[in-house]
Amino acid sequence: MESRAKVLGHPVHQMLIPFPLGVLTMSVVFDLIALALGRHVPLFTASFYMIAAGVVSGLLAAVFGLIDFLGIPRNTRARRVGAMHGIGNVVVVVLFAASWLLRRDHPGDPTTVAIALSLAAAGISGVTAWLGGELVDRLSIGVDDGAHPDAPSSLSGRIAR
Repeated sequence: MESRAKVLGHPVHQMLIPFPLGVLTMSVVFDLIALALGRHVPLFTASFYMIAAGVVSGLLAAVFGLIDFLGIPRNTRARRVGAMHGIGNVVVVVLFAASWLLRRDHPGDPTTVAIALSLAAAGISGVTAWLGGELVDRLSIGVDDGAHPDAPSSLSGRIAR
């Protein structure tokens, strides 16, 4: 099933998801390094800004994910997996947003709860990322209907058959 939202022949959702996944994951890595270094303030501050960027880019990716989700046929495994993927990612964004809100008064000195929320969100994001991979790699959601190893470039204007 092809993606419903494309730019230059490629699914927008799949192009956007590396941004929130990358910056939110790095925010957790920075938190863990900061804790290991004895509450290193600059890394916690960097994490604060990465969470903000991740929440914003995650919400943008979600819009295009929802557009694609609405095109998945009802009563299919893909629809169920897509629902779990989408709902799970909403939970991830909400947990990171809560972590960010708890940090905003003192970005360089987050509370234990703020860090715990980020860690929980990162754990859930591992599951939702796998579900996204299942949608694309196993269920062919977001894949060009004519995709094959010798398909023409999406920029060529020719249909893949």
